[in-house]
Amino acid sequence: MPAPAPTPEFRLTDEESELLPTDDDVRFYAEHGWYLSKKLLTDAEVDGLEQASERYYAGHRDRTLPVRPPKLAYWEPEHGAVQRHNDYVHYEDDAIGRILRKPLIGAVAARLAEAAEIRVFQSTLILKPPRPEEQSNIVPWHFDRHYWATSTSERMLTAFIPFHDCDEELGTITMVDGSHRWKETSVRDSTSLHFAERSREELDAMLEENAGFNNTEVRKVPIVIPKGHMSFHHCRTYHGSGANRSDRPRRAISLHLQDGANRYRRFTRSDGSIVAYNHDVLVRRTPEGTPDYADPAFLPVLWRSPGAP
Repeated sequence: MPAPAPTPEFRLTDEESELLPTDDDVRFYAEHGWYLSKKLLTDAEVDGLEQASERYYAGHRDRTLPVRPPKLAYWEPEHGAVQRHNDYVHYEDDAIGRILRKPLIGAVAARLAEAAEIRVFQSTLILKPPRPEEQSNIVPWHFDRHYWATSTSERMLTAFIPFHDCDEELGTITMVDGSHRWKETSVRDSTSLHFAERSREELDAMLEENAGFNNTEVRKVPIVIPKGHMSFHHCRTYHGSGANRSDRPRRAISLHLQDGANRYRRFTRSDGSIVAYNHDVLVRRTPEGTPDYADPAFLPVLWRSPGAP
């Protein structure tokens, strides 16, 4: 079965336009590296995400990936009561994909990134079980740009979308305020690896080292997110999350977004090995033979500003 087509029209109602970030909000994002949105999803839409996620966990798929990328995050029941991550949920599940492709989400991202076009880059369905002792529940400090080494853009960003009110007890996402403006101490081969491939100790040390190099403190801001709202963060903003100390699962989607100018680039480590992202075995090829990060089957357009080519 083919993937769903991208949203054909990019229009907002007058009510939706009122939900866009203001000029002050855009300045805040530029300074702090994160933004808490207004209510972008209705309660019915959020409930729809949760219901669809339960069907997904029970085995429902509208389609599956044609090949399995080598570093795919893909929880299955035999993995047990660990933190669940399932990539490409926007592709595999139509009910989830329709809600994630809501033009308003793309329009908010476009305002923050100051971009004319926003496309999906990745979506990950997440469930953090109510087990504070479970080590997989703790997401160490990292920023997304490190493992997007094959992308050219510095404007990429992520929307974190919980399916309920989300606070510190549930292990909400926490930002290191202003860290997207830091200069890094060095470029390391390991920075092209996903945080799951690096030790928590290494990542903690990297955060402190970069803060010291920039002569600044590490100011951690837990984002309390009401139902229907979502947080956005810059691709270079350090973030993580703690244990779920509540009596219920923390459910969410991490929706990674790319601006229209983003393209594939070849990225080579010092040992000569070529870095690959999961898309590289899935998406169509450009005329030059490189992976096409504008492939609408896997990376649909969420928003295109009026008048944009």
